[in-house]
Amino acid sequence: MSRIISYPEALKEAMTLEMESDEHVFILGQGVDDPKAILGTTAGILDKFGPKRIFDVPLAEDGITGIALGAAIAGLKPIHIHIRNDFLLLAMNQIVNMVAKMRYMYGGVHTAPMVIRATIGKSWGQGPQHSQSIYPMLMNVPGLRIVAPTTPYDAKGIMAASIRSSDPVIFIEHRSLYYQKGDVPKEAYALPFGKARTLAQGDDVTLVGVSQMAIECLRASKCLNEVGIHAHVIDPVTISPLDIDTILTSVKKTKHLVVVDNSWLPGALGAEIIAACHESQDCDFKSLRLGFAATPCPTTPSLEDAFYVDGVSIAKKIYHMLRHDSDWIPNTIIHREEVEFKGPF
Repeated sequence: MSRIISYPEALKEAMTLEMESDEHVFILGQGVDDPKAILGTTAGILDKFGPKRIFDVPLAEDGITGIALGAAIAGLKPIHIHIRNDFLLLAMNQIVNMVAKMRYMYGGVHTAPMVIRATIGKSWGQGPQHSQSIYPMLMNVPGLRIVAPTTPYDAKGIMAASIRSSDPVIFIEHRSLYYQKGDVPKEAYALPFGKARTLAQGDDVTLVGVSQMAIECLRASKCLNEVGIHAHVIDPVTISPLDIDTILTSVKKTKHLVVVDNSWLPGALGAEIIAACHESQDCDFKSLRLGFAATPCPTTPSLEDAFYVDGVSIAKKIYHMLRHDSDWIPNTIIHREEVEFKGPF
């Protein structure tokens, strides 16, 4: 039976079901018991499970990450909510030198089964220090799984898989995705790591969008349809491990690859995907990377519009790539979310 719920409801449902089935799962983080409940993702969990299994923490990211790590080593399964992706920088020693390396350093005797939720994306002019996406830095660290599901269905399934995993998982959530809705089963289910999702079929260009950029890629594909260009849109879902095979299969057909990332371009996911496809040695294709402008994120909305790519700018880049015309402007009207982000997170 079809059941439409929102992205936050999907996350909340996954965490609730896992907490019901496993008493070792608990949630900690800044604002998790606040009335706003991290934009609804933890709403009602305090009433259901009590303050021993979901509780607020002070502004001490490094120390609290160490507490979560200690709990994980001791056999518990913490879900640590950092709210903003930027705040992971305050706990990088814990994450990179401790959390990621537990299994390797102790030969599997000790592991760190913990989920770190971190939010990315533009909001209401938060500027250079609160709008970053640093997950490309963490892609370089063995021992971490990194996921960035786009649809509510994938959000629920990957959250369940992340909680059940014996390895640490960085769970990336884009603010704009909280207003996405989709068909999600009521029962518990887990999806595999390392499996991409095809969002649209097409033969002319392979378009890979990370997190919210998958939505912008769908919007771009609608613009391109008006001029007879059909994009094959792929959502990686998990960044590490990465499903290169699904992307490569499409690229072999389209001979064109465009990767749209939620970060700056140097050393980011776009470069990794394009390099991995070229290394296959049996696919000749043209490629393009899109992402943040090469500057810290501005605060002014007009400058934000130039900093971030969107469906129209993606479509124009692809049209120029395929038709060599930089003057084309799409006629398609792209509808934004009905509810805009209002903060405070």
